[in-house]
Amino acid sequence: MTGTALISTFDALLSDLDGVVYAGPNAIPGAVESLRRLAGVGVGLGYVTNNASRSPAQVAQHLRDLGAPAEDHQVVSSSQAAAALLASLLPAGAHVLITGSAALAQEIELVGLVPVRGAEDEPVAVVQGFSPELGWKDLAEASYVVAGGALWVATNTDWSIPQARGIAPGNGTLVAAVAAATGKSPIVAGKPEAPLFHTAAKRLAADRPLVVGDRLDTDILGGNNAGFATVAVLTGVDTRESILAARSVERPDFLINDLTGLYAPYPAVEHDAGRFRSGTASAIVRGQSVHISGDPADLDSWRAACSAWWAANPETTSALPPVLEWSDH
Repeated sequence: MTGTALISTFDALLSDLDGVVYAGPNAIPGAVESLRRLAGVGVGLGYVTNNASRSPAQVAQHLRDLGAPAEDHQVVSSSQAAAALLASLLPAGAHVLITGSAALAQEIELVGLVPVRGAEDEPVAVVQGFSPELGWKDLAEASYVVAGGALWVATNTDWSIPQARGIAPGNGTLVAAVAAATGKSPIVAGKPEAPLFHTAAKRLAADRPLVVGDRLDTDILGGNNAGFATVAVLTGVDTRESILAARSVERPDFLINDLTGLYAPYPAVEHDAGRFRSGTASAIVRGQSVHISGDPADLDSWRAACSAWWAANPETTSALPPVLEWSDH
């Protein structure tokens, strides 16, 4: 194991929010302190969020209320990405139906487009983002306009969103309702597309950013798509088991329990004759099984297992869970 902290080899952290920094209104234990430590080690900080229900300024204020460092410009949202995308495709002054929050409407307005709320306003496009206030009538209005041939942009298609009480349906479920009604698919502006991450890195003038997230299908895939290093945390949606089974494009470079793990030394994984070692744990693949020598509660066991399984299955297009066989040392 090296003696330097994981974060020390990067010049910026691009952090997801829901499931990484907070769940609902409350901070995840250790997250705020970990974010505040970044400045002391000379690492920049940006927040990259798919949640389009609030403006970047509102998100930054929430972060400051929790005690985390956050200026408005440090927050890059999928609503901003959707607005920029629409502005590149439509003439100034074009009407856009808002299926989402007032914050999403504000971003549309900022790029010179006109937010509207009904088909009678003759929108040429629909932008759909998460809002807990959305109801059937909103989804029906979007469906009428999309079915009529309007351009359709979704801020994101996250199937779920971590809340204080558990995992709740995300924007992807609402987008799926409109897709089911119309037979059409939207253009997705946010994660896992790369531009959101490139924008965040550019704002920080970062050459070696590290992307941290709790979701493989948005955060990790998006960071990988952007060509950046990625680290998965276990405080949100994905688990040790789902990460081990990840398809190749969604595999993180690093695995930590929570943001405090950024400051711990990260073990170098070594392998010899098919056996992969991380710390005191090791793993070897036999057929469709991973034999792990270590403690299931020790993350090094899972790091070794991931290295072994991914080396044995370098290219997978769907999740591939192995059979796990555990033994102690």
